[in-house]
Amino acid sequence: MSGTPHIVSDVMTQTVVAVGRDAPFKEIVRTLEQWRVSAMPVLEGEGRVVGVVSEADLLPKEEFRDEEPSLSRQRERLADSAKAGATRAAELMSTPAVTVHADATLAQAARIMAVRRVKRLPVVDDVGMLQGIVSRADLLKVFLRPDDEIEEEVRRTVVSYLFPGFSHAIHVTVDEGIVTLRGHVRDTSLVSVAVRLVHAIEGVVDVVPQLSGESAEATS
Repeated sequence: MSGTPHIVSDVMTQTVVAVGRDAPFKEIVRTLEQWRVSAMPVLEGEGRVVGVVSEADLLPKEEFRDEEPSLSRQRERLADSAKAGATRAAELMSTPAVTVHADATLAQAARIMAVRRVKRLPVVDDVGMLQGIVSRADLLKVFLRPDDEIEEEVRRTVVSYLFPGFSHAIHVTVDEGIVTLRGHVRDTSLVSVAVRLVHAIEGVVDVVPQLSGESAEATS
């Protein structure tokens, strides 16, 4: 088996920059600047994640410095104006934290990031204890997988499985993550299945199916 990353624990960073609930505003700013991150988990106790504090949570402090919004504007932006007066992580953080488990697939983590519009996810265990962090860049590491590894997996897990009697007649090439399948198959209804299975392989950018029905030579 290859070392292809399949789940969050394969790509996550285990050394995580975090702060406690009582961390003061300026300490949070210094920590973000020092470690060049835009957000970090907020922990309590022995390391349970209770929230995430980001640059966006800190900006209202500057945004509302000179502004005196109208009453309607204040109502619309109550949460931001409250954060403008916050001085500790517990008041600034977004809670509950959007997290993911280490055994989640990379696709699941990507969907959570997209739906919740976050750039990174704290990785937690079943009781919410911090195990690591995974970022958008971490999820993209799968596309660094070599083409020859992808080709081998396509042959082994898709072509040999779906077309056991025709695997010799199917040619697999991979260029920059784009998989091309060429040749003849007995059951063309399996072509769409093959495309779907190849798409599911980590590191595949796209699939180009060039498979046709069994040739006259194959039946002779």
